[in-house]
Amino acid sequence: MNVLIVYAHPERRSLNGALNDFTVERLRANGHDVQVSDLYAMNWKAPLDATDVRERSTDAPFHAALDSKHAFENGLQSRDIEIEQDKLRWADALILQFPMWWFSMPAIMKGWVERVYAYGFGYGVGEHSDKHWGDRYGEGVMSGKRAMIVVTTGGWESHYGSRGINGPIDDVLFPIQHGVLFYPGFDVLPPFVVYQTSHMDDARMQATRDALGTRLDRLWDDTPIAFRKQNHGDYEIPRLTLRDELAAGRTGFGAHIG
Repeated sequence: MNVLIVYAHPERRSLNGALNDFTVERLRANGHDVQVSDLYAMNWKAPLDATDVRERSTDAPFHAALDSKHAFENGLQSRDIEIEQDKLRWADALILQFPMWWFSMPAIMKGWVERVYAYGFGYGVGEHSDKHWGDRYGEGVMSGKRAMIVVTTGGWESHYGSRGINGPIDDVLFPIQHGVLFYPGFDVLPPFVVYQTSHMDDARMQATRDALGTRLDRLWDDTPIAFRKQNHGDYEIPRLTLRDELAAGRTGFGAHIG
């Protein structure tokens, strides 16, 4: 299988760097082909702006969605965007690896998503009608591919527990797992989270590698998160609200998991 790792950490000698090296080695040892988009090493341009469109007239104001659509449909995207889109087409699985900074991914990785997920590629695909509201949330360009987050955080596991001050980790990661990954069609595996990164001795590092290795070995065997698919009957279209008889009495992120 083909695996694309999008990696975001400014220091290769960090814990994230060590985990990234281990992930590449383990996947290749298992016979998979691996590509790594090391965003800091690539000096990836994070902002989505008018320079992402080749041969663009400066007479009209820049419109992020419409200019993205025009560039994608007419082969006018910035070359770095096209290269990353080709990697995603090639990949059978995507791993996003990053440290959690301010409850999300680093800005450079968010910029990768904003620029690479062009209109017509990552979003804005499929018919919109009273029965089908676009190919998204379980459908789309990435359907049939798998995705997983590998994330590190300085907080304790209890800080991200069901009653933890930071909020449950599944809620914190919901915009990434349900939005960035499930939205364009990926089957999303449960995340691999490393807590208390400042307390990493040799024994704990070995245990972390062992646990991550097991997850990587089971990349095509583990059951994805059971996010509800948008166009398969669970939601009223075009309102896109969960039907009353489903998850009765439940609201929030958890209601969107079947």
